[in-house]
This record gives sequence, C-alpha cells and structure tokens, in this order.
Amino acid sequence: MEPTPEQSPHHAYPDHWEADVVLRDGGTARIRPITTDDAERLVSFYEQVSDESKYYRFFAPYPRLSDRDVHRFTHHDYVDRVGLAVTIGGEFIGTVRYDRINDQGRPASAPADEAEVAFLVQDAHQGRGVASALLEHIAAVARERGIRRFAAEVLPANNKMIKVFRDGGYTQRRSFEDGSVHLTLDLEPTEKSLAVQRGREQRAEARSVQRLLAPGSVAVIGTGRTPGGVGRTVLRNLLASGYTGRTYAVNRAFDEDLATLDGVPAHRSLGEIDEQVDLAVIAVPAHRVPEAVADCGEHGVQGLVVLSAGYAERGAEGRELQRELVRQARSYGMRIIGPNAFGIINTAESVRLNASLAPESPARGRIGLFTQSGAIGIALLSGLHRRGAGLSSFISAGNRADVSGNDFLQYSFEDPDTDVALLYLESLGNPRKFNRLARRTAAVKPVVVVKGARHSGSTPPGHAVPVSRIPDATVSALMRQAGVIRVDTVTEMVDAGLLLAGQPLPAGPRVAILGNSESLGLLTYDACLAEGLRPRPPIDLTTAASPQDFRDALAEALADGTCDAVIVTAIPWVGENGEAETGDGQVLAAALHKAVAGGSAKPVAVVHVEIGGLAEALAAASSTAAPRPRTVTPAADRPRAATSLSTGPARSTAPATPTAPEARTTPPVRPGPGSPTDPEASPAPEAATGPGRIPAYPAAERAVRALAEAVKYAQWRRQAAVPGKIPEFLDDTIDEPGAAALIEAQLATAPDPRGRPLTHDEARELLGRYGIDVRPTLPAPDPEAAVAAATRLGYPVALKTTAPHLRHRADLGGVRLDIADEEALRRAYGELTDLLGKPAELLPVVQAMAPRGVDTVVRASIDAAAGAVLSFGLAGAPSELLGDTAHRLVPATDRDAAELIRSIRAAPVLFGWRGSAPVDTAALEELLLRLSRLVDDHPEVVSVALEPVVVAPHGLTVLGASVRLAPPPARSDLGPRRLPNY
Repeated sequence: MEPTPEQSPHHAYPDHWEADVVLRDGGTARIRPITTDDAERLVSFYEQVSDESKYYRFFAPYPRLSDRDVHRFTHHDYVDRVGLAVTIGGEFIGTVRYDRINDQGRPASAPADEAEVAFLVQDAHQGRGVASALLEHIAAVARERGIRRFAAEVLPANNKMIKVFRDGGYTQRRSFEDGSVHLTLDLEPTEKSLAVQRGREQRAEARSVQRLLAPGSVAVIGTGRTPGGVGRTVLRNLLASGYTGRTYAVNRAFDEDLATLDGVPAHRSLGEIDEQVDLAVIAVPAHRVPEAVADCGEHGVQGLVVLSAGYAERGAEGRELQRELVRQARSYGMRIIGPNAFGIINTAESVRLNASLAPESPARGRIGLFTQSGAIGIALLSGLHRRGAGLSSFISAGNRADVSGNDFLQYSFEDPDTDVALLYLESLGNPRKFNRLARRTAAVKPVVVVKGARHSGSTPPGHAVPVSRIPDATVSALMRQAGVIRVDTVTEMVDAGLLLAGQPLPAGPRVAILGNSESLGLLTYDACLAEGLRPRPPIDLTTAASPQDFRDALAEALADGTCDAVIVTAIPWVGENGEAETGDGQVLAAALHKAVAGGSAKPVAVVHVEIGGLAEALAAASSTAAPRPRTVTPAADRPRAATSLSTGPARSTAPATPTAPEARTTPPVRPGPGSPTDPEASPAPEAATGPGRIPAYPAAERAVRALAEAVKYAQWRRQAAVPGKIPEFLDDTIDEPGAAALIEAQLATAPDPRGRPLTHDEARELLGRYGIDVRPTLPAPDPEAAVAAATRLGYPVALKTTAPHLRHRADLGGVRLDIADEEALRRAYGELTDLLGKPAELLPVVQAMAPRGVDTVVRASIDAAAGAVLSFGLAGAPSELLGDTAHRLVPATDRDAAELIRSIRAAPVLFGWRGSAPVDTAALEELLLRLSRLVDDHPEVVSVALEPVVVAPHGLTVLGASVRLAPPPARSDLGPRRLPNY
C-alpha cells in the first residue's frame, strides 16, 4: 500500500513492516501500517467494538471517533508515531499505536527512547491472539526506530490486556497510579520473550494444519458432471474413505435442478450451502481459481487444497499468479495446500479424510508423511500400502506456496497419532526455522528426511526459496546435528520409518544375528560392520531349524545383556523332496511374535528370502477386521518389499512389552509351493506400524541400514536429553565490547556495502579480543627484509609465499620450514624466487616456527539462509580433495565442539593413529568454542578462516587467519513471527 502525498517524504511507507501471521485458532491475518487511506476502515472498525472495550481503551465512554481522532489515528510519520492494523478481508479487526514520549510523558522525538502504546481489538476477534501478535510486531518496529521501552496505562478490570503484557515475556515493571495500572516494558528480546513467541508460533501453525486435516465439512469445487476428472475423483475418494463430516459437490455449471451428485448435495456456489464449509478442495482451471477463492473467503471457508496446476511450475507469469493466489487466500484468513497439490489424507477414526487423488486411503497407522512432489507422494503411498504400513496423516504440498514442511513439523510435534514424521523435501524455504523445529520434534519422535534437488541450481520449478551457498554435505551435517535422520532415497526413508514406528530405540550398536542360513548371516554381519555397528558372530541355526528353534534363539538374544538389537535372517525350509516349503512363514511369524512378547525392549528386524506367507503374516497380524480379498501375483512377478508384523493396536512408540497373540486351537496349514500367499497383498485396515510390530526386509543391507539410523538417532536422543554448555571460562578472556568497537571502526572505513576483508594485523587484533592468538608474520620483499624479520622473531623460522595461487600449497614448494640461521634463510629465499617467481609476485613472509603437530583448518561463515556455520577438517587433501569436513551450527556448545573434531573420517590422526602422539584436542575444542562465540556475538563477522592450525601434543598454534566483515544479513528467525512469502 503506497503512502499518500500528505505523508512525510522523509519517512516513506515501510512496506517491510507488512506481514501475514497465523493466529491462535489457526486462521491467518495481515498486519500492516495504517495510512491516511484507512479513515473509513477505522470508523467501521470502531463501530463494531463494544462499549466496554471502548471504555477500556479511552478510560471513559467514547461511543464514536471524532474527525480529529480519525485524522490523528491515520496520520503517522512512521518514526515517532506509528499505527499498525490487523486485517482480514481488507477490514480492520485490531489496531495498535505508539507515540514517542519524553521523561515527562509528553510527545517527543529521538533521542527519546520511550513510547506510550495502546491496543484495541474487536470483541468478535478477542481470544484469537490478535493483541499478542500486534505486540510482537509493534515492539519490533519500535526497536527499529530506536525505542527501548513501552509505557502503557491499563484499567485494573482490563484483565485481558494486562495478561497480554504479562505473558509477552519482556522484562516489565508495574505500579498502580491514579486508579490505573502503569506498565513499563523493556523491548530488548529476552530468552523468555523469544520462547513465548516461538511457543505461540508452534501452537498457531500446528492448529492451522490441524484445521486442514480435520475439517467438519468439505466442498469439492470443480466436481465434474460426468465420471472422471480431478474433482469427481476427489469426491469419489472422499466418499470411499468413509469421511465422517459433511461433503458437498460444487460446480457453477451444474443444472439448477441438480440436487445431488454421487449421493451428496450439489450446488452451483458456496453461497447456496446453508452452513459453513471448513475445507474447500479446488479443482478448476487456474484462470478460474481466483473466483473460487473469493467465493470461499466470502463464505467463511477456513482452508484450501488447490489441486489446479498452471502456476510457478510454468515460469515467471505463473509464479506471479501463485503469489497473487496466496495473497488472496491469506487476505480472507485462509491457508493453502498447493497449488499443483496431490491432496491430503487423515486416517484418524474420527475423521477418515481422503481429499486426494489417491484411489485408496491408506490404513490407519502411526507415520505422518509430507511430500513436496505429487509423483513421489503417489509412489510412497503405493509402497507403504504394499508393505502393510499405515499412516496417521499425509500432505502433498505441490508448489508449497503456503503450507510447508515446517508447518508439518509444527503439527507432527504435538499430534498424538503420529510417532514418526517422514518428509520428502525438494527445497527449504526457511532453513534456520526448519533446523529449530526439527531439533525440537526429534527430541520426542523421529524425523526422517529425503532431500531431493540436492545440487546447486536444481531447485524445482515453483519453489521460490532463499539462495544458500552451503553445499549439500553441509546441509546434511546440520540436519544430523538437529537430530534429523537424513537418508538418500524414499526406499530408505520407508525402511527406517517402519523400524522406528514399530520397534523401541536400541540402547547401543551391539547387534545379535541369528538365522537358518550361514551365508545370509555373514552378509548381514558384513553389512553391520559397513554401517558402523558392532555385530556379534552370527548364530547359525542350520537349515533344519524349526520355528520353535527361531523362537528360542530370539528369546535368548533378547534376554542377553550383551546385545542391543537383533536381526533374524530366514530362508525357506527344504522339504524331503528337495523343494522349498514356502508356507512356513505364518508359523515363523507366530513364533517370532511369542519370542518378542516375552523378551526385553530391544528392536528386532527380519531379513527373509522367498518365504511364502511370512511377509503377509507380518503385515496382516494386526488386523482387527475380516481380511480383504487378495489378488494373487505370480512369484516371478512380485517386487520385493519390506513388511511388518503387529502384535496389537497402534499405541505410543514408548518402549512397551506387547502381548502375545492368542494361541491357535488348531495347527496351521502349510500351503505348498505356489500357495496364494502374496507378500505384496493388501494390508488389513489397521496397519502394521506401532510398538511390537516387527519389520521385515528382502535384503540384509536394507534392514541393517535402517537399524544403523535408529542407533544413531537413539544416541542423539540420549545426548540431547542433557544439552551441552558454553564453558564459563570463556567470559573471563573475551573482550566483547572491544571487538565491537574494532568492527564498527573497520566497517566505517568500508565504502562497499558488501564489506571488506581485514588485513593480517587487523584480523590478529580482532581475534585476539576473543583469546585467539595468531602467530605474527613479517613481510619479506627482499632477502635483507627476510633476515631482519627472522632476527626479530628468532630462529628457527619458516619462509612462505602468500600469493593467492600458492597460499597453503606446500606441495608446490612455496613453504620452507625449520630455517635455522641467516645463511640457510638467504639460500631458501633464492631457491624460492628462482623456482616460483619474483618476490613481488610471491609476496613472501617470515614466521617463527611452531611446534610440530597435525595441520588442521577451522572456519566459520554466515549463510543468509542457514545461519552461522562452524567447520573443521584436516588441512590439505583430506578436506579439500576428499571433502572430509565436519560442520555445526553456531552457537556451538562444548559437546558440539567435541563431536566436531571426532566426526571427520580422518579423526584417528588426532588421537594417536599408528603410534603417533595424540594431540591436544582440548585446546582445539576451546579454539572452536572461541570462534563460535565470536561470530555469534558479532554477526558482522561473516567469514573467518584459520589455516593452518597446528595442533601439537601440548597446545596449538594458529599460523594464518583471514576475516571478512560486512553488514550482517537479516535474521528473520529473531523477528516477530510471520508467514514467508515465496
């Protein structure tokens, strides 16, 4: 919204203050500055406020606003006088205003740093968190304008407003003066205010997704008059799933006398429906979507699933259409899944919603699934269905214009029906927020992610995201730090999900292997070693083993305190005629169930090869209804897939001892070869995911990989329960104000807004403020200068070039070490210039020798999308050629620093590899913590490279350092909550 000519040209309309927010009940609203064009909106808004609310605002009866009031409340300079409004459908539902005041409470200008603040919210919208959202945004505006405190006068009876101030988390003072409560709020964000803000954000965004997944009524807009088509397909799937709410078919082309379609009411528009519709599924051509959205907004629809294509995936014109779609929907308080979405599913018994193009709703389970790709969503739904796995919820977000993976994490965190969250992501709209939400969610339930489009420049069409310069390997390391289980393929994601949803977490990496095939056991053993597990020698039960032998061996392994998990391997029995008896799977499944029911809470996985009936028994064991008809697939045509076994109804993933299945009253019948027992057959209605359900895999590598991910995740959970700390000793040796003064002075001399690199001496001085000592270097433009420098520093010295193409390249002959005297120095100088070029090209320097040790590299950089990242590796080929570098987000804790140096593949070099002396890793950890603290305290330090850092058995030496300063990138994660605009 543009400013009018009446507004000061010196304070243009601040459009960056505009924001879409999610309110407490899950609806959206827009916050924006009030302008002179808002006079009529303000008067209309005030007329809808109750007399009581007006009294609380003005401390006296105030039935209407005078012309002077309207002028005052709509004319602002956006510095000393600011007003913000919350709008839905273009109309005000709440306002806030501040006026800068001096110590006497009179109007003032800067440098006065206090302002009087007042709120007013329509009674119909009170309780939705409108005032809380306004407080966050007006406080951010005030801080931007140099205001540090808010003062407010509140009547004692206005408990709601007092609560808004009290619950904001800001430092506040309260007094009672002249019959009113006088409040003063310090606006500097605190840990409490940030926690309050994020807690409100979590509850609001989770509620917004919950409203989409559990609507009381659904209208399918664009339902075809004849069978087929997207809209008619969604309607059919809604009805087939047994949706418990009310369903409507909407199409403006319906005949006026058409009353029902497929047994549901048919209407030409939402206005014809007598009651409110909660969710609209839009399946009309893109050019008709705005009309449908307007119809939804005007009739109180809460959320939209837009299946229509033709948006950002089509290029710049479609991207603008997509942005306008989001703006239009949010203006009415609605959230969007899509466009170009596949749909949503909620299997909860109280909902049973399948508003998607999936022809069959998955069985009910404990896995939540989010995907940004409709094609991948189809494949995952189909694969999970074949494996007998069920879902709690499913969202296919398409172009992800609004609802994203972050929203799904907010929902999954508190959803009692979801024990594992699976996400297929092709882009991260807000990586900082994703890491924060993933860490919090992973602390209570597993989060498994497949990241598609991993390579730079391959962001899918339709996904407008912030540009990130960090490589995918770094993204993966940061996800691991947040507790995310990142896998490479959707098959691995489902394999891990089945194990995590069905089994307790392992207490460690020790694995028992037992089975009736020595070869399959050895394959499993090798796979465990390759994944970093600690397998025990396989127990070969021989091919003559019976199901009872399996049961006894598994029960013994579960009771053994020297193992943390068990993998059972099984091949078909061979009958007397030499043919495999493929029907033994049902008996084996029952035996394994009984062993698990009587054993300890350890994870169990099954690797099976061509055992007919085993997979079906594992998948169908949890059925609480009559089996569905099954289509028999010839064995030669069957794809191999993992399945799972259930011992009871779906419950929490907390470790529990499941009950054994009921004993059989008659012996099972063993079908012979060719028996109609298809391991890919349709599962029972209650899916095989939950505690006590045993997942089965057709290959040892898949089972072991899933178990290895569970082991790493369990270890992360144990460590996350006791978070790391930043040692207090750092405070005594850090001069934060001194560093800030240096940074301010250096940036003041940088005409380039991109900042500037520091010289060697400037970098040494800045790093020294944080206790990081960089060994000095002296320039040596000629042999005489080199000798003078060595005399000043003391022999032995090193002579090295600093030319960019030779820096840190000892292999090219640009470094000469252990020069003991002047003669050797002059000789080395001559050799260096004869070999590589003139001194003016080489830029040689002299540096005192450091104690021998291991050369390492420590770096920190700020990525605009992901945030500050701390990196570590060994200098040279390990990090540069092999990419053996570890990463952690800043601020790093003592645990992060310890893990950082131990997580590279070459870490044994630091700990006495092949008889060498272990180096001082404690000193290295301290250096990492100091650098982390520097970039965290001063975001203007956008990159630091310490190379090489020579770590000796006692202490370390930083031989080189480069630092770059620049104005810090914006921190969207620290501002008031707002929905992203892609």
